[in-house]
Amino acid sequence: MKTAVIDVGGGFRGIYACGVLDYCMDQKIRFDLGIGVSAGSANLASFIAGQRGRNFTFYTEYGLRKQYASVGNFLRKRSFIDMDYVYGTLSNHDGENPLDYAALRENPTEFIVVAANAETGEAKYFDKRDIRQDGYDVFKASSSIPFVCTPYFVEGVPYYDGALGDPVPLEKAFAMGCDRVVVLLTKPENILRTSEKDEKLAARIRKKYPHAAENLRQRATRYNEGVALAQEYARQGKVLIVAPDDTCGVSTLSRDPANMKRLYDKGYADGEKVKSFMG
Repeated sequence: MKTAVIDVGGGFRGIYACGVLDYCMDQKIRFDLGIGVSAGSANLASFIAGQRGRNFTFYTEYGLRKQYASVGNFLRKRSFIDMDYVYGTLSNHDGENPLDYAALRENPTEFIVVAANAETGEAKYFDKRDIRQDGYDVFKASSSIPFVCTPYFVEGVPYYDGALGDPVPLEKAFAMGCDRVVVLLTKPENILRTSEKDEKLAARIRKKYPHAAENLRQRATRYNEGVALAQEYARQGKVLIVAPDDTCGVSTLSRDPANMKRLYDKGYADGEKVKSFMG
């Protein structure tokens, strides 16, 4: 029985999935495969490396810093979130809170990081071979929200947020041989995603990256279809959807520590569903 966990990301709402994953660490629940989209890739990196609580600190402490996310970053670097600060300055071996790269590499859990090729719009599935000590560009690429951030280049190719390529990569998990999949959402599963904001952002990047812009326009539809597919598999007992009943006022780029702590606590409590599903 091969099991997978998918973390679809969601900016600062990702602290909910962080709570679920911390519960899994406390209960010694392991998966054979982890697939992360956007912020979900960073959540899973710490999870696979066995660094309980690391993501919580990033959301509730570092995330409040201007170096992490600010209008100043956007004006200077055209990126509201400074990916090099988050996944470099803070995360490198000599950083404030290093990712335990050796533990990540040596853990037998397979790891996929989803990004979207900005030029073609196609999904790119990075794996551990694309990650090295202090070389965390795949996380930067997976988390680069269009227009809010410039596309991040990996080996000369520009990439945007993984949600443009494969927002709910359930089929990828099954294609890799998984029998059961835990899908971590960061908004209630019955809340359909709408495209108004995506349409506005797509208009900003359409001239330079028309294929990525079109994928951005389709993201809400593809996300909703992905959740519907997960619900169908859930009825068959092959998928467990873990999602908050309320986002506690946390949105993609909002950073209220008290609200984030409430959402984290919801995730931690909901982690019990994973324990029951894994049996």
